[in-house]
Amino acid sequence: MKKILLTGGGTAGHVTPNLALVPYLEEAGFEIEYMGSYDGIEKSLVEQAGLPYYGISSGKLRRYLDVKNLTDPARILKGLSEAKKYMKEHKPDIVFSKGGFVSVPVIYAAYSAHIPIVIHESDLSPGLANKLSIPKANMVCYNFPETKQYLPADKSVCTGLPVRRELKQGDPHKGYAFCGFAEDKPLLMIIGGSLGALKINLAVRAALDDLLKTFHIAHICGNGKMDEKYQNIEGYRQFEYVSDELPDLFAAASVIISRAGANVIYEIASLQKPSILIPLGKDQSRGDQILNANSFKKRGFAEVLPEENLTKESLYNDVVEVYANRDSYINAIAASEQNDSAQKVCDIICETLGM
Repeated sequence: MKKILLTGGGTAGHVTPNLALVPYLEEAGFEIEYMGSYDGIEKSLVEQAGLPYYGISSGKLRRYLDVKNLTDPARILKGLSEAKKYMKEHKPDIVFSKGGFVSVPVIYAAYSAHIPIVIHESDLSPGLANKLSIPKANMVCYNFPETKQYLPADKSVCTGLPVRRELKQGDPHKGYAFCGFAEDKPLLMIIGGSLGALKINLAVRAALDDLLKTFHIAHICGNGKMDEKYQNIEGYRQFEYVSDELPDLFAAASVIISRAGANVIYEIASLQKPSILIPLGKDQSRGDQILNANSFKKRGFAEVLPEENLTKESLYNDVVEVYANRDSYINAIAASEQNDSAQKVCDIICETLGM
């Protein structure tokens, strides 16, 4: 049995694609272990999945002034030493990285031990951690066709993003029942990310009177962002967070409003759902969500509503338009080559090992 070490952390987006690969890797005959930071979000997610977890010291690679820039190099060097010790003792056959700062010492330790490395880049332009790691990798998988220009042509392949298998197993009837809705209207689903999105929440609630004439609405609004004033409105259900029932809600949805993180938009695309993407602006991020969203719009997968243009009127008009033209979005996604991404990534891992 071959052993694979998965790494990636800092946000759920660096972990869930790794976990989506697990059943495919198990079917291919791999023993799977995971390396992340001592107490990052990846630790709890991986332990919940039942995988052996190894924590290392982790620092952040910042491109701005911060007092932690004085101490984090020591943490990174300690993490590199710990990762090298793991490589020597556990001898993985291959390392797969989903990025995040904790992955950098893991990649460098694997490279120094002559262990093959496969990396996956989620966003359209590589982040700093992957920029540092790509030269050490044997293969680089990526999501967006536009990313090709940033990567070595001889060792990169467009695979799309590994998506959890169970996400595609939802039951639309259960989705309606979970919300307490009759199946007499299409379902509009809003998902603003793990922390919700205040501006999106406010615009949705401001447009409720108009939206509810046509749609039932399932609104995942984020922890602490439910509003009791809207709790008993017929046809509208709000949730702080949805876990087990999420595949059912996705299956029931006719249109989805979402942020434009790479993970969530590829999940939406894997289910062939028309969507309106409202990316985080450059005032809140490095602008990667804007690039992600525009790529999807260019390919006909979604419409984009910039947050600075977000009003109850613009939101309502886009929802109505996307729903009316839903077949064009569904057909564009279905015609794309980015299906079975998890299997493609697993195959590349196996090919890198000569399996």
